[in-house]
Amino acid sequence: MEIQVLGPLAAAESGASIVPTAAKPRQILALLALNANRIVSVPQLMEELWGAELPRSAPTTLQTYILQLRRKLRAAALECGQPSAGEQALATRHGGYMLEVPPSAVDATEFDRLSAAGHSAFGIGDLQAASALLGAASELWRGPALADVRHGHQLSIEVTRLEESRIGVLERRIRADLRLGRHHELIGELYALTGHHPMDEALHAHLIVALYRAGRAPRALTVYQKLRETLIEELGLEPSGQLQQLQRAILRGEPVDDYGLVAAEPLVRGGRLVG
Repeated sequence: MEIQVLGPLAAAESGASIVPTAAKPRQILALLALNANRIVSVPQLMEELWGAELPRSAPTTLQTYILQLRRKLRAAALECGQPSAGEQALATRHGGYMLEVPPSAVDATEFDRLSAAGHSAFGIGDLQAASALLGAASELWRGPALADVRHGHQLSIEVTRLEESRIGVLERRIRADLRLGRHHELIGELYALTGHHPMDEALHAHLIVALYRAGRAPRALTVYQKLRETLIEELGLEPSGQLQQLQRAILRGEPVDDYGLVAAEPLVRGGRLVG
């Protein structure tokens, strides 16, 4: 079985899709996948589907949705000649349900594994491995997580965690590439990223460094000025002191490091302050 949540929801057994068409069963499958091999309690599932005010029929309706998912799994398992696999994959456990699949079957689990390995490699200074592992983690994404699934409380928490982790992985991979001297290769990617995240100081700092190291100091200063205007207009804030120091270093023609991720004061990411 393969389940993808880092983008539109996709799930298949031996090529046969097991994604329900109805909205609430899709939510259940997504939540079970994000908690693969862990019990998701009945209260968690009901909160995801209906929020705090549960209809009186909630327990019975939830059981109906679980039955629909099992039928999908059973049908796919029959196609691949394993009629019992569907029942085994979606197991009933005390107080809830559990999707039992190999860890590598869910792209979010694989993303977490690659991310952890990449961060560890960066921490010990193995920049080649860090760039490769973090790059592989980023490549698993096909768009916003669960882009075509309604998010209740539980899924909102999971999606927020994944999206924040995605940004952290991306920025650290870029930092590793800057340390490896790949500034020329990064410029196009960073222009696209800063276009999508016009108030993210860390990404803009990386772009400024890449341009400066590529011998394009005037363009680097233009990027700084555009970011400054955006922050003042949108938030009433000047760029962080660290970014201002970067601008002054460029004006003086001084060398700069791979600035951007270890901040002496809060940076602005996506329009909000982060430590």
